[in-house]
Amino acid sequence: MKWRVGGRELRPIIVKITLLLLVLLWVAGCAPDNRPTDSSGGSFGQQNDKLKVVATYSIIYDIVRNVGGDRVEVVSLAPVGSDPHEYDPLPADVKNTADADAVFYNGMNLEAGNSWFEKLLEATHKDGPDAPVFQISDGVEPLFLTSAGSEGEIDPHAWLDIRNGIRYAENVRDALILIDPEHETDYKANAELYIAELDKLHREAVERFNHIPEDKRILVTSEGAFKYFSRAYGFEAQYIWEINSEKQGTPSQLITIIDLIRDKQVPVLFLETSVDPRSMEMVSEDTGAPIGGTVFTDSLGKPGTDGDTYLKMMKWNIDTILNGLTMNSN
Repeated sequence: MKWRVGGRELRPIIVKITLLLLVLLWVAGCAPDNRPTDSSGGSFGQQNDKLKVVATYSIIYDIVRNVGGDRVEVVSLAPVGSDPHEYDPLPADVKNTADADAVFYNGMNLEAGNSWFEKLLEATHKDGPDAPVFQISDGVEPLFLTSAGSEGEIDPHAWLDIRNGIRYAENVRDALILIDPEHETDYKANAELYIAELDKLHREAVERFNHIPEDKRILVTSEGAFKYFSRAYGFEAQYIWEINSEKQGTPSQLITIIDLIRDKQVPVLFLETSVDPRSMEMVSEDTGAPIGGTVFTDSLGKPGTDGDTYLKMMKWNIDTILNGLTMNSN
């Protein structure tokens, strides 16, 4: 069946996209607010001998927990499974941040949506130059957005390159030593062991991906979060939209990625745990390219599941992408 508006023929994909957008708008207007009533890390306990640390999202939470060990008590603001780009702090978050001995955040525009993190620091009087607030991406070589309206903005997803995860761990170590020099030896020992594990996984990833032909190393996801990953492991990163925002999964974005998949004969597509799958499922249906699995981007998995630590999350991503390409490449 062919569709026309004003005498012009519409591509079937545009009709599908329009129907999907109408459904999404209806769901957004009708769905109840199911947001958790507490942050994923809970609230600080009464262990006064430990440093109280706030992390803005679950990946930083886990890195701090590994480097700090039993010397720190950590809570995460954005809960597991949520999007730290756009977060609305809860009353417990305000109290935790006010009580914290240290606050760790990603920076690179990750927590900039609606200026939620900046407002939280102002409200808790931790916005001064001497406040114990640390950007753990400090020293990372940034990559930049290129989509219209975002040109030149920093892409925040640096942790998806394990080498940057190592830099995060080093920065956490140095910050903890700065505010708690009495336990410097502990923080250094914890960091050394943790960094060795991360470095081993990075080296294994490089070796394993080298067995995939270069022309098949095209990584297509919904959000363009894998630029750092792709630079590290020799991929071409492609996506439907570049960064999570109100404008994602639009007709023009979907048509562009569908044309690219057909032109480059992309063998497999990937979903993300923190992104609605319907746009990518539509792309898969229209192109015939199968979905090879689901990967982690902005959040860890729930406790007790695959990907519930940064190390396990990155191992899952590497295995999933490798298996998806191996099984679907000619």
